[in-house]
Amino acid sequence: MTDQITEHLIDRFVSALRPVVPLLSVWAHGSLAGGDYQPGRSDLDLIALLGRPCTAAEEQRLGEMHEALGRVSPLASRLHCSYPAVTELDDPARSHLTWAHEELMHRPITPVTRRELHAFGLVLQGQPPTEILPPVTDRELADSIVKDLQNFWRPALDHPERWTRDIWVDLGLLTLARAAVTLQDGRLITKAEALDVLAELGAPADVVDDIRQRRYGTPGPADQQWINRRAELTLAFLGPAIDRIVAASL
Repeated sequence: MTDQITEHLIDRFVSALRPVVPLLSVWAHGSLAGGDYQPGRSDLDLIALLGRPCTAAEEQRLGEMHEALGRVSPLASRLHCSYPAVTELDDPARSHLTWAHEELMHRPITPVTRRELHAFGLVLQGQPPTEILPPVTDRELADSIVKDLQNFWRPALDHPERWTRDIWVDLGLLTLARAAVTLQDGRLITKAEALDVLAELGAPADVVDDIRQRRYGTPGPADQQWINRRAELTLAFLGPAIDRIVAASL
């Protein structure tokens, strides 16, 4: 569910995009498409499909367009969009021009995102992703999830300073729960559903409640003692949990 501010930003974004790039379709995935969108807290995850790759001049104008949106809407800082050309969709490992975290970069459209687009992608303009985007097999999806757990999240535990930040605690635990469900039965679940799964996986209850309050409630200020304790609890749980889930999937 979106609010008026979000809808206005999306409309403004799509309208501003049309004269800048050779636009074919615009799709939403993530929380916005999956029904778990929380205004002002969730990211706006979008894909803008292009008729051809951007030129250097178009890339520059694209960055300027995003910066201009950020000046008129604080919510634009949460708008992330990849810009693949229609001829570039066959290879899930291929990196595409992407605006994320208020800068241009290149990164792939992951198998998880591709599966989301096929399962519940929201069409904002053009054709639906099921008519254009190659499907992802269950094996490709599982391999991608295991690789992410092994190569990104497990090594991240060796940097304890990161885990004093809300975003690392939230994404680390929610990603683990969602990965566990998808690897077990192929389902994609929301972040709200992932919080319930975390309890079943034995995650620290105080940390799960902390995430729930910050995403769905009205959290109070956190003191440094709790932030440090939360990091310790998260690290102690995540390492063995990742190892168990990866081992069960091999």
